[in-house]
Amino acid sequence: MKAVKTLMDEHQNILRMLKVIRKLCLQTFDTKEVYYKGYYDAIDFIRNYADKFHHGKEEDILFEKMSSELGTAIKQGPIYGMLAEHDLGRLFVQNLEEALKKAQEESEEAKLDIVANATAYMDLLYRHIDKEDTAIFTFAEKSFDDAMHQEIDTLFENAKERLDSVNTEKKYITLLEDLEAYVSSL
Repeated sequence: MKAVKTLMDEHQNILRMLKVIRKLCLQTFDTKEVYYKGYYDAIDFIRNYADKFHHGKEEDILFEKMSSELGTAIKQGPIYGMLAEHDLGRLFVQNLEEALKKAQEESEEAKLDIVANATAYMDLLYRHIDKEDTAIFTFAEKSFDDAMHQEIDTLFENAKERLDSVNTEKKYITLLEDLEAYVSSL
């Protein structure tokens, strides 16, 4: 399925961002200084590329089709687990943003919460992506017939306009590259 290939390619970009976040955390840990722009740019990437753009396709198309076509055991088991992890990731990002705001208000203790929530998000996403790439996506490809593969690919193609794919990809890959350049200079 082209749809699965698309999701896996997007995972590679998300994994690149996780490496950036790790370096930002290491900088904060080592220097006790917070590169606010870097963290806020990472949050922007997570919310708009990883969550809205990428998870939007997973949740609204692939997971929905898996749930409706492959039965309640899939919907209430692995798909429910993936959706719960998406929600947990959103919580870590919300907590990270709150910690950044507190640190900007001169709370030294909030720097611990920045590193803790960013690290928790990274750990969750590394495991989550591995499960999707090696289990969920593989299962979908094996379980669906050719007609369903084509239908899902068509739904993904139709989502490109709704998600402004060309501009979204360009904007967030540029942001990612800029952050990678910054952390490589540390």
